[in-house]
Amino acid sequence: MARVKPRTRTSYEEPHDQERAPVNRLIADDVTIGYDQRVIAEKLSVEIPDNSFTVIVGPNACGKSTLLRALSRMLKPSAGRVLLDGQTIQSLPAKQVARTLGLLPQSSIAPDGITVGDLVARGRYPHQGLLRQWSKEDERIVRESMESTGVAELGDRYVDELSGGQRQRVWIAMALAQQTPLLLLDEPTTFLDIQHQIDVLDLCADLHEEQGRTLVAVLHDLNHAARYATHLIALRDGKVLAEGAPGEIVTAELVAETFGIKCQVIDDPETGTPLVVPAARKARVGA
Repeated sequence: MARVKPRTRTSYEEPHDQERAPVNRLIADDVTIGYDQRVIAEKLSVEIPDNSFTVIVGPNACGKSTLLRALSRMLKPSAGRVLLDGQTIQSLPAKQVARTLGLLPQSSIAPDGITVGDLVARGRYPHQGLLRQWSKEDERIVRESMESTGVAELGDRYVDELSGGQRQRVWIAMALAQQTPLLLLDEPTTFLDIQHQIDVLDLCADLHEEQGRTLVAVLHDLNHAARYATHLIALRDGKVLAEGAPGEIVTAELVAETFGIKCQVIDDPETGTPLVVPAARKARVGA
């Protein structure tokens, strides 16, 4: 099976040393992460290529969302470090991180009685300060973020009145309004029907291709991941099994090793990217 060789980790210098700098802006360097006493991943190292649309895939409970939480500073590693622009992310002021890195978490809860417009506007808060208050530019960015996610007509409605799919698009609009060069999305297509799944992924591709943003997304649909990602990371049991361009690493052997399922990998007739076709039930049962 064709595999991308693991990168050799660089021994990065501390922030005060200006002679060396990380190759990429966002890096997990030998991290051990988990919850309470439960370790999810140990000594895990991942670099997010700048200006990429990176997608993390893997079976349930393999560490995808936990890694994303660590990369976003929501979860502090018990060992190792996450580096943002060469500095340990926990050492940076919260507002500085929020202006650089946006996060759409897997489960988001809106405050009671908040309207769609007010929630999306909260994406502009990291850009406010004593010398910079709400502006027409903020209004424009909020409006465009709502239009691009198809929620502009919902601006005056309360978030808790919306369907799951509508709420998901509102949260994506808020993340877009934050206008960060790095955007992390944990299962952004959850609750969405197939049309809106494609709409959201097309939007992500536009942000990457047209605006040069670096995106990192956790997706469950391997075919969506292979179609949209420029860089794919396959995780299992807290370890990276393979990473690289989908066309270079997605094979039947990798799918079997990662997900434990027999399949064929063929060319997607629309895009030429890998298309995973699971084996029929009889073939799987008779194996």
